[in-house]
Amino acid sequence: MRGGDSTGLRAYNERLMITAIRQAGALSKAEIARTTGLSGQAATVIVNSLLAEGLLVKREKVRGRVGKPFTPIALNPEGAYSIGVKIGRRSLEVLLVDFNGAVVASRSTPYPAPLPAETMALASGAAVELIDSLKRRLRSRIVGLGVAIPWVLHEWSDVLGLDREAIAAWRETDVAAELRSATGLSVSVYNDATAACAAEMIAGDRIRHRSALYIYLGTFVGGGVVINGRLYRGEQVNAGALGSMPMVASDSDGRPRQLIHEASVIDLERALAAAGFDVAEMFSPNGAPDVDEIFEAWSRRAVEGLSRAVVSAMSVVDFEEVVIDGLLRPDWCRRVVDGVTRAYRRFDCTGLSPIEIATGSIGPQARVLGAALLPLIGRFSPDTDLLVKTAKSATSVV
Repeated sequence: MRGGDSTGLRAYNERLMITAIRQAGALSKAEIARTTGLSGQAATVIVNSLLAEGLLVKREKVRGRVGKPFTPIALNPEGAYSIGVKIGRRSLEVLLVDFNGAVVASRSTPYPAPLPAETMALASGAAVELIDSLKRRLRSRIVGLGVAIPWVLHEWSDVLGLDREAIAAWRETDVAAELRSATGLSVSVYNDATAACAAEMIAGDRIRHRSALYIYLGTFVGGGVVINGRLYRGEQVNAGALGSMPMVASDSDGRPRQLIHEASVIDLERALAAAGFDVAEMFSPNGAPDVDEIFEAWSRRAVEGLSRAVVSAMSVVDFEEVVIDGLLRPDWCRRVVDGVTRAYRRFDCTGLSPIEIATGSIGPQARVLGAALLPLIGRFSPDTDLLVKTAKSATSVV
């Protein structure tokens, strides 16, 4: 689509321009016209309009290069804001991000269990607190609130070691409606691992292909799916529910174990606690040797389950890459990735395409950051779907 006079086309061109500037960091008016396919005159009219609205800003004029001096146009950090809320099994996180996606303010509250009423009260209070932390003139620039939450949270009481009734109320809790009532904002709800995948696509640099399987090693393991360069949420908004994938081993009652029982960080947390260590050791690069031994014991089982899950997923969708991220400290996450790569090679992959397996670039904050960024992308992207930023050839494959 190119320049035009209709309201819909004008809005599309504005979003196209904002997306181009977001990806580049800053562009001259000539570069904006060239990138978007708009005429120079149309680009100038829209740029001036967005400058007047406060969505764009002019940077200092660039001189001394070949050609005429030019003024870079960039996103105004104060042009728009968004809030992300992550409701987890062990903690609540809330972020306020600006138009560039930079974190302006944050709140984090640990809890022993995600009890519905208490957790929603915490989420509402923290979101309102972050809204109030902005200058009054900027509060109207908050475009929305995104929520990252595990799907069917009420069904995982046994894995959390809770009485079923303790979290059963999540089944009836309308998370979006409660947060909308508390904040007055438009609210969107996402699967937490899907939100983490979105953060890698928007703010990270590891999802480089048009098809990717994203795995997030959270308290419970989960995933995200990229197909044809787009974040795929599924017809029932639950694509990438890897935690439910059955494994070979069975429980004492004969039911097949699932990936959630093999590769969830909650088991590592419990093992550390049982040995007398603080769970914070998961994030400490200088943990005691005994901590590393506990990690290795957990990792062997997790790697086996993850590699089997990757082979199974590859048998259904011809993914080009797998990206693994999560709560683990960076060196442990890399060791898991290396382990999955080696374990994958031991499978007979006849009939499957080569695949690259890599470590994600965001880390523990991916879920809440994705929740915060998705409303911004939804409001200012020319496409209704989240797209992969670039498509590069794989650097190593297995």
